[in-house]
Amino acid sequence: MNSLETWLDMNGLALPSRFDALEAAIAGALMIVALACGVFAGRKFGPTAAELWKTHVAHHGEGLWERMPAIIRHGTAALIAAIVMAAYGWSTWGGLPIGIALGSAAALTGHQVLRGLGMPRWAGWLVAVVLFVALFSRAVGGLDAITSTLDGVGVDIGRRRLSLLAIITALLVIVVIVAVVRLANRVVSHAISRTQTLDATQKLLGQKLATIAIVVAAFFFSIDLLGIDLTAFAVFSGALGLAVGFGLQKTVGNLIAGIILLMDRSIKPGDVIVVGDSFGWVNKIGVRAVSVITRDGKEHLIPNENLMTQEVENWSFSDRNVRVRIPVAVSYDCDLRLAQELMFAAAKESPRVLSSPKPNVWLTAFGNDGVEHEILAWISDPESGVGNVRSDVLNRLWWKFKEAGIAIPFAQRDIYVKEWPRGPLTVGGDGSPEASTA
Repeated sequence: MNSLETWLDMNGLALPSRFDALEAAIAGALMIVALACGVFAGRKFGPTAAELWKTHVAHHGEGLWERMPAIIRHGTAALIAAIVMAAYGWSTWGGLPIGIALGSAAALTGHQVLRGLGMPRWAGWLVAVVLFVALFSRAVGGLDAITSTLDGVGVDIGRRRLSLLAIITALLVIVVIVAVVRLANRVVSHAISRTQTLDATQKLLGQKLATIAIVVAAFFFSIDLLGIDLTAFAVFSGALGLAVGFGLQKTVGNLIAGIILLMDRSIKPGDVIVVGDSFGWVNKIGVRAVSVITRDGKEHLIPNENLMTQEVENWSFSDRNVRVRIPVAVSYDCDLRLAQELMFAAAKESPRVLSSPKPNVWLTAFGNDGVEHEILAWISDPESGVGNVRSDVLNRLWWKFKEAGIAIPFAQRDIYVKEWPRGPLTVGGDGSPEASTA
């Protein structure tokens, strides 16, 4: 006992009195109640909150909804512990169980939230450790001893001091700001996507502008929290301007081109476009490039600037209906009227061909080998492909021609011999036939 008293005296503490022991017991009992309330809240409201988050924030919440019961359990316990700590002036011994419970619950809450937002594991544990140490120290007497110790480990660089406390504070601010930006970006993006008064292009533009605004606001807020003087960046402003002018010229150009494409709505997600040899439907318009998925399943990333400067065919700019041309030739000996009726019937029976506008059959030319026609059929889903429509119509037409006895022409050449050589033919030395002179 003497050794314990000596250690307590050396650290400025004393053995707890009967009142301190009673206070510590009451605080411990209250913390048990807080933890029990947290468990009850997590089981009672956790699944409901997880389902609501998954439904209303959808895929923008990443894995946060899976951790919602744990977040509510630890968060509720931390909230009740914080209320108990603020409601009464606890002594050091009374604040000990409160600090342990409050620090642990808050640390676990922060860790679960950060991991749910996709933050690295080290970032979650950093925030958890800082929260536990800070809240535990606050409950048992204060942070002065810890902060002074951390600030003492460092060096002075000019007018600023680079200490362990400054590094931990900077890391903590960066992690928290990034987490808040991720959460705000996902919530705002989902809120914009659920708006009924905006079309898909306006929603995408609103989401990108909101993302830029959130990032800029978070940057200046973090600069203010860290106490960084913005005039320190004045030296680098010229170099940054040159970098943007030369090295980042294409990047900035693609960014501006993407915003212009979204604003004038000339190309929208879901449009079917042709750019050079790339044909497909627009999957998304990104900051740097437009994603175009072809019928082969290949995803082409076309820079936004190319869509502004090159000729682009947009099959669904003002109308999604696209006319498909299917060339067909028939023999000169067939019943032309019947052949044209069968062409029209084959196009009309194809499931993807529209009945309005109705298909049509044109006679285009009297060719060398047959009478050339063109079936004109309209479809409303060009993103599903055009070649398969031609294939379906031609397959149907093949069997109809077979049943009606209509021949499909093919290249033929007739050779007319005006005069055969007189006398029997003999084989020359080179193997060619020669007329005998005998």
